Amino acid sequence: MPLFLKSVLKTYKQDEALIAQRWAAYQNFLSKVEFVKSVKEEKYQDGFLHDVFEECLGYTLDNTNPQSFNLEREKKNETDGKKADGVIYVDGEVIGIVELKDQKSKNLDAIEAQAFNYHNSHSNSKYVIISNFDELRFYIDKKTAYEKFSLFYLTYEEFKKLHLLLSYESIKEGLPLKLKEKSANFELQISKELYKDFSLFRTHLFENIVKNNSLEKSTLLRLTQKLCDRIIFMLFAEDRGLLRHNTIKEIREEFKGQKFTSYALYDIYKFYFNAINEGNEKLGIPKYNGGLFAKDELLDTLIIDDAQLDMEAQKLSDYDFMSDVSVNILGHIFEQSLTDLEELQANIDNTDFDKKKSKRKKDGVFYTPEYITHYIVENTLGRLCEEKRELLQIGGEILTPSNTKKLTKAEQTHKQNILDYREWLTNLKILDPACGSGAFLNQALEFLINEHTLVRDMLLPFEDLTLGYEIEKEILEHNLYGVDINEDAVEIAKLSLWLRTAHKGRELTKLADKIKCGNSLIDDKTVAENAFVWEEEFAEVFAQGGFDVVIGNPPYVDSESMTKFYKDERKWIAKNYRTAVGNWDIFVPFVELGLSLLKNGRYLSFIIPNKILSANYGTTLREYINENYSFLVPIVLDGNAYCTIT
Repeated sequence: MPLFLKSVLKTYKQDEALIAQRWAAYQNFLSKVEFVKSVKEEKYQDGFLHDVFEECLGYTLDNTNPQSFNLEREKKNETDGKKADGVIYVDGEVIGIVELKDQKSKNLDAIEAQAFNYHNSHSNSKYVIISNFDELRFYIDKKTAYEKFSLFYLTYEEFKKLHLLLSYESIKEGLPLKLKEKSANFELQISKELYKDFSLFRTHLFENIVKNNSLEKSTLLRLTQKLCDRIIFMLFAEDRGLLRHNTIKEIREEFKGQKFTSYALYDIYKFYFNAINEGNEKLGIPKYNGGLFAKDELLDTLIIDDAQLDMEAQKLSDYDFMSDVSVNILGHIFEQSLTDLEELQANIDNTDFDKKKSKRKKDGVFYTPEYITHYIVENTLGRLCEEKRELLQIGGEILTPSNTKKLTKAEQTHKQNILDYREWLTNLKILDPACGSGAFLNQALEFLINEHTLVRDMLLPFEDLTLGYEIEKEILEHNLYGVDINEDAVEIAKLSLWLRTAHKGRELTKLADKIKCGNSLIDDKTVAENAFVWEEEFAEVFAQGGFDVVIGNPPYVDSESMTKFYKDERKWIAKNYRTAVGNWDIFVPFVELGLSLLKNGRYLSFIIPNKILSANYGTTLREYINENYSFLVPIVLDGNAYCTIT
């Protein structure tokens, strides 16, 4: 997850003459790359700090000027005798930590923990920089987000970005902190503005569709949302190079330029929808498919006023979905928009709607911040992967064989262990049983992409010929599963995964058999029409014994609300779940369900109210966990318990 918005970074001007001078110094570093690739950490550590930090970024090392320096080597921590490879000073205070490894260390996550230990031991430290001489990561205070640079391959523009963020002039001025704050404020502003415009776009479009079409309003609302999803994908795709730039503008011009035809604007859109689904060489559109643009006869029959569709689409196309609108911003908007859909549905049903008591609130659905999803994924999926790598003795230093044509027995074993780990990764099964708009699934996707990238790096020295596999496609096809009671949430979760993994020329992965709609807690269709029979819906998972990781943010519905809104369901759950005893809230059976879906020795982590630690109705659940599982010490924050169970 990047720290800064591209559009914010573009607003800052640098001294071009100074950049040119330091770019020349960077060329000197590049001339040493072959040497750097083979040298041990301790033999080039000082050289790296000199070549990159001193020459390219304007620092002064302690061995260059012992009387006046701002970068010190081998500085002891304040709290113990351990030493960071380097520390950065501003006004005599340690403001940043530098931790280095050599090229054999491809897994910088392992360095990350060590560097942050040093960071936490210096009371005024704000920045953490880690590198294996090629990849460099820059953090501000937390591990959850960082900027990444490949020092062996920087373009001039990338070098300018590195210089903007990490030059001593910038660090001394506190510029990274200012940029981060400005990015956060701008992201919040963009989120609010885009959410408002997207909400109005959907509302006005729905009103126009209702005016012009005679289908049931509930059906028209579903079709409106699907049309909105398609247009959002197109806006995202045209700004990120997946479609031709200004595709929406091109559709508009195609419509206005008609001389011998009189197609409606929506007819032109449908031509493009079909082209995106099937591919079109003349338009330069690859085949994306995946289900989002699949033929939908009802959607195709809609009548929409040209002026309305044109005006609304143009307003959204003014946003820059490359520099200003991240996938995370879209995730926030998708989550908020689910409440809007409820309000529209309530208007259709002529029922009162109170946003404070909306179905999303009634069903206990809330947005999960990214730093929490990151923490939970790291402490479940991350823990599981770390255990496997340790068992196979891989993931630390990269082994480079002496002769790739004739491997020694030890090298053959090491390579096979890496391949076994890749196969093991491919077979992992990760579930969010209340997936909402897909926040946890997207975080798990990000983690697995990084693990497969590590595997690729470990195999490269062996000149492995199977490196070309499509990582993201494999993860979506084999690893991630989600269920939600809300059909709109399921569609938005799929859209968020598509947006995060879309690549030009590659079909979207079909997700209908992985992300499903249903009532996770009930498998009896006589009790709930949307009952979910796990063994049938995900048969391939249970053929392997269940899920490896279950994560999520279960609904927050108390006993009073359940009794009022879901009386029959509550009675059934009380009969079928051992832990649903007394005045239980809905998170209780969710924990029991999640544990029942796990393989032995695997991990579950949920965000649940901290009542689990003290409430009387939590006693049975606590006993159930203690009898059958290991309950790792929960972290309590903001009234919630982040509980990991194995």
